[in-house]
Amino acid sequence: MVNEAVRQWPAPVLGVAAAKSATPFQILIACILSLRTKDRVTSEAAIRLFSLASNPLAMSRLKLSVIEAAICPVAFYRTKSKQIHDTCHTLINSYHSQVPSSIDELVTLKGVGRKTANLVVTVGFGKPGICVDVHVHRICNRWGYVESRNAIETESLLKGKLPDRYWLTFNDLLVSFGQNLCRPVSPFCSKCPLETHCSKIGVTRNR
Repeated sequence: MVNEAVRQWPAPVLGVAAAKSATPFQILIACILSLRTKDRVTSEAAIRLFSLASNPLAMSRLKLSVIEAAICPVAFYRTKSKQIHDTCHTLINSYHSQVPSSIDELVTLKGVGRKTANLVVTVGFGKPGICVDVHVHRICNRWGYVESRNAIETESLLKGKLPDRYWLTFNDLLVSFGQNLCRPVSPFCSKCPLETHCSKIGVTRNR
């Protein structure tokens, strides 16, 4: 039902990037850009940046001011420019310019948390995994499907409960669902195909 509902809305930018055969490096950089930034802004910034450099070596040779100009106005663009530069140098020096495909290695990179690492592993490499962002954590708890305090707990519970055939697409589905219908404040419960199955935990006002 969720899959049918989200067809009316644009796919999340990272899902679109993967569908267009972006490299794991481009997925990684796009993930860094996307943090606290709207999809449209992320997409436009990524296009500008990748037109200048699309691999770690080429991007490491760009001046910080050039990266800043390319990715502005993403949130915290100056900080992200430094993170991108540092990440490129780490990839060159420690991974032969290749993006590692394990979460444990990815989270050692500058500015890469578990959410970004999971996105790179699942979207960039197509490996099994569940990316749990604010939408996935909030909606799964709102449904009553899991009861957890944070994203790490949610990820662990989902891996033990959600059939693995849904893992790769789960984040994309719930991001669109959460942005457009199951919003944090006053969700559109009257329009939701799962309304009769949802426990509405934490919902104090809806439409």
